[in-house]
Amino acid sequence: MKKIVVMVLKVFGAVILILMISLFFFLITSPFVNDHVARKTLEQLTELPLPSGTEYVESLCKASKLVGCGNGMQYFGAILIKSELSYEELRDYYSNFAEYEWECVVENQVGTKIKAVDDPWLSFKTEAEGDNYYIVYSWGSNHTIFDEFDIRGY
Repeated sequence: MKKIVVMVLKVFGAVILILMISLFFFLITSPFVNDHVARKTLEQLTELPLPSGTEYVESLCKASKLVGCGNGMQYFGAILIKSELSYEELRDYYSNFAEYEWECVVENQVGTKIKAVDDPWLSFKTEAEGDNYYIVYSWGSNHTIFDEFDIRGY
């Protein structure tokens, strides 16, 4: 009977150890995986051809809780462009690349602050002055368990 109790305790201890190592693994790797998803969201934007009369200025991406209430990771990628085209022309151009309504969104950009997110620290380095600066952004998604273990989503 004593051998059975010792064996049960060893198995129980091994299971607890494996669970703790697994939790530690997910807590450590989740930010890297989620940052990668945000970079891929940005990469999809930067790979799109720019319309004529448009120049690329800069880009950024972030994985975190960026808008709204509640919990959950969000993946944001954005490019700042300067264009001779109008807002409507740019919106029509980029809508050809969007599969969903949250992809390739075009908005006028003034200053450095990004109005599409609630994060006060997420901003462009370039001061957008004038009517010819635009932000083009997309929201990405990650359908894995890693978004549940990233504390930035809470």
